[in-house]
Amino acid sequence: MRVVFAGTPEPAVTALRAIVASRHELVAVVTRPDAPAGRGRKLVASPVAQYAEELGGIEILKPVKPSDPEFLARLAEIAPDCCPVVAYGGLLPQAALDIPKHGWVNLHFSVLPAWRGAAPVQHSIIAGDDVTGASTFRIVKALDAGPVFGVLTEPIGPTDTSGDLLARLAESGSKLLVDTLDGIEDGILQAQEQPADGVSLAPKINVEDAELDLTAPALRVDRLVRGCNPAPGAWTTFRGERLKVLAVRLTEDELKPGELQATKSSVVIGTGSKAVELLTVQPQGKKPMAAADWARGIRLTDEDRLGE
Repeated sequence: MRVVFAGTPEPAVTALRAIVASRHELVAVVTRPDAPAGRGRKLVASPVAQYAEELGGIEILKPVKPSDPEFLARLAEIAPDCCPVVAYGGLLPQAALDIPKHGWVNLHFSVLPAWRGAAPVQHSIIAGDDVTGASTFRIVKALDAGPVFGVLTEPIGPTDTSGDLLARLAESGSKLLVDTLDGIEDGILQAQEQPADGVSLAPKINVEDAELDLTAPALRVDRLVRGCNPAPGAWTTFRGERLKVLAVRLTEDELKPGELQATKSSVVIGTGSKAVELLTVQPQGKKPMAAADWARGIRLTDEDRLGE
């Protein structure tokens, strides 16, 4: 099939590579416009755009909105058979959905209908799920509600971050996406409507959502830290400034919520149940560092607390 791939972040590059290596013909790529990045806030192309540029000879479309008439006209001229999608990040209008005869096929990182939305991997970890997965489905107007072509499952380990889990799902999901395209072309794969039961939502997690509640049980603190790693990063406050908490470890110690206890090699903080050990933190304006190094540098006092 002639395909136009739509995607933006690094996990989408894994799927794009798989499509390039497949029997399908990649004729163009759709991605989000270049965005400011780094301290200089210079415009930088998306990871998908950068990879497509390396391929050479592939048209790269960067509409501000997928509803832009110029984009829709160009897509119609290209006339793809199917448009595979991985984390594109733009709302596709019906006019775009109607162009490819086999529609737009999305690779979504959950077992639908669970965790529809922008942050399924993060929410699955934060919720304490034991298993997640990936699904391929035909995009319809309603959010992640289209009929499903294929599903795979993936266990969530006790120390998995959203970055760990997303990396594994990007690899296994890329094969699922190519297998789905193969099945559609061969006429042997029929999409099945999603069940009405079991729907849950996974909206984007903002910085405000990532604030740690140190009166919550240790397990909940651990899940939020892992679910928000690498982005946006769970955080609390220390001496009036924001402190990111990038990794913790469960312990059997008992401290009051927010209470700190430091030795030369470890830093332990109280929660609403057992204490957790801080492993990696990132003070405001600085790079990530071992929590023990941070504690030595700021010279903890008996009055110091996190979250105050």
